[in-house]
Amino acid sequence: MHDDDPSRGRHSSRPSRASEDRAKPRLTRRDFLRGSALGGLTAGLLAPVLWRTAPPEAGMSQTPVLGPGPVPMKFRINGRTYTARLEPRVTLLDALRNEFGLTGAKKVCDRATCGACTVLSGGRPVYACTLLAIEAQHEPIETVEGLGAPERLHPLQAAFVEHDASQCGFCTPGFVMACKAFLDRHPQPSLEQIERGLGGNLCRCGTYAGIRRAVLDAAKRLAPDAGGA
Repeated sequence: MHDDDPSRGRHSSRPSRASEDRAKPRLTRRDFLRGSALGGLTAGLLAPVLWRTAPPEAGMSQTPVLGPGPVPMKFRINGRTYTARLEPRVTLLDALRNEFGLTGAKKVCDRATCGACTVLSGGRPVYACTLLAIEAQHEPIETVEGLGAPERLHPLQAAFVEHDASQCGFCTPGFVMACKAFLDRHPQPSLEQIERGLGGNLCRCGTYAGIRRAVLDAAKRLAPDAGGA
């Protein structure tokens, strides 16, 4: 019987699969690493060019880039003007303590948790440990140093003293400033409002009861008919 199968009894002109595999160029590990390095180098060289030449998106303003070295900054703190050259990464807390000698605000947690570094920015209580100094230039800053002096205490500070609202004292400057902002918004607060309003400040010594009494007392002293400051 005649066999019409061309693959039997004769050599096929089609190369075998093994021959095809040997004929294909193989990508070695060295080739791969060389190509990756070249691609990374190309991207690194092109990135600055693209960054400079890419047009800004519509409606977006071009904000100047500052730093990383020191840049001039100007602040209004407790009614006085302060200037310094600071790196943009410096926090308001470090600027107050290390540059301007205003050490009332304390660095305790450095994580915006305890409130010991509370100051007022534009009348609002803020954690100075997480607010960049460069961002704090546009609002007036108030610290505990500007609230009163030992010879003439602010009514809130006097109430803290009289009600034993502190022990170690590390939390006290932050609490005093937080209480000042709170009383500015709630001049006649209830005890429940005080507990809620001061929830962003912690006292490890646990003098919360004295702090609450001090705030209630200060509210009476600061009432318009009491002639408070």
